Amino acid sequence: MGTAKMSSGGPAPGTDLAQIFKDLVVTFLLAAAIFGTTIAFKTETAIGGLTLETHYGLAAAVVGVVVVGRFILWMTVWRKRTVAVSVVPGGLKQAIVGKLGFLGKYFGPTMLLFALVFPFLPFTDRYLLDLGILILTYIMLGWGLNIVVGLAGLLDLGYVAFYAIGAYSYALLAQYFGLSFWICLPLAGILAAFWGIILGFPVLRLRGDYLAIVTLAFGEIIRVVLLNWYQFTGGPDGISGIPRPTFFGLPFKRGEGNFADFFGLDYSSMHRIIFLYFLILLLALVTNFVTNRLRRLPLGRAWEALREDEIACRSIGLNTTLVKLSAFATGAMFAGFAGSFFATRQGFISPESFTFIESALILAIVVLGGMGSQVGVVIASIAMIGGFEIFREAEQFRMLIFGLAMVVIMVWRPRGLISTREPSIFLVRKKSVSADMVAQGEGH
Repeated sequence: MGTAKMSSGGPAPGTDLAQIFKDLVVTFLLAAAIFGTTIAFKTETAIGGLTLETHYGLAAAVVGVVVVGRFILWMTVWRKRTVAVSVVPGGLKQAIVGKLGFLGKYFGPTMLLFALVFPFLPFTDRYLLDLGILILTYIMLGWGLNIVVGLAGLLDLGYVAFYAIGAYSYALLAQYFGLSFWICLPLAGILAAFWGIILGFPVLRLRGDYLAIVTLAFGEIIRVVLLNWYQFTGGPDGISGIPRPTFFGLPFKRGEGNFADFFGLDYSSMHRIIFLYFLILLLALVTNFVTNRLRRLPLGRAWEALREDEIACRSIGLNTTLVKLSAFATGAMFAGFAGSFFATRQGFISPESFTFIESALILAIVVLGGMGSQVGVVIASIAMIGGFEIFREAEQFRMLIFGLAMVVIMVWRPRGLISTREPSIFLVRKKSVSADMVAQGEGH
């Protein structure tokens, strides 16, 4: 049976009430300095210039929430120090593990079934379908970045560059050569993978923060090039009139010979949206399938070994140069696919769609979901992208609420929502050797 130790009362060891009070005072001052200037005062456009509006009550409420949250965090630490559970009953532990295994086994198929029937549910409208397409796009991007960050352990802050390369590759190929989406899709992935290899070469000797700085610089270089190369990329004006994908040559337009006319359906603009939904769902499933297959191959095991200890990888004879380049190229390829889909879905692209905040958002999805966890990326994408839409009415407070939620999750689950990862290789249990076999062996 499990036992629990309780303290006799009073402050926990190492916890001083004066220290708590001092920390809360510092928290109050910092929160007042930050939110007192950003929330308490706001400029509004008026006739003849700008007017200054004050919101002292709202700023005071936000500061109060920050101080109360800090106090709750102190109480949580205090409780952990005063109550120590030494042993969990074996039966209870097995039951918990069994329940988690059951949920993990059926979570993926359940989500896939829901995704397949989602466009045909009674409550699904154009807005929800567009939101579903956006979430699936970020799921695909998260799975692609998960190869680089979660499996290979290489911090990439410029992942949006490959997303942009895929989008512009499709747009330019379709504009200058008249190629269809189905031809440009693999070409965009190949070009993005090529640039992933180009990025990989300069960063082979870098680790940690230095690697992050170089990848961040690469992402900004690509954005600045797209912004200033006006004759080729359109510069800040972007590229418009990007061709839409067709269903085996059937366009989603009014008139004869279109998708609805071929299948004897009444024309509806929802047909194209549903087709785009299933297209990005297919691309995301392909990304997941390829990633899981690669994890079980020697290449995927080399990625995981590189993540754990690069020096050990070199000592056992692994070519870390090829391992890193393969990780960058594979992750960039899926970003290129996603960028190509983004271009054909929007019909217009510009450098403003590929800023650093996109890389930060994709990286946050991977980290919050749990690095290396495919299911975690799905949960984090739904929570973060859907959360943006839920708090859209909050206007300027949306990012504040979003940041607070991220802090809470990182304090509660520092390794991500799904912190446990299933290993890609298992040791086969050896058969037990009977006493008769041992005696027979000794006789020989």
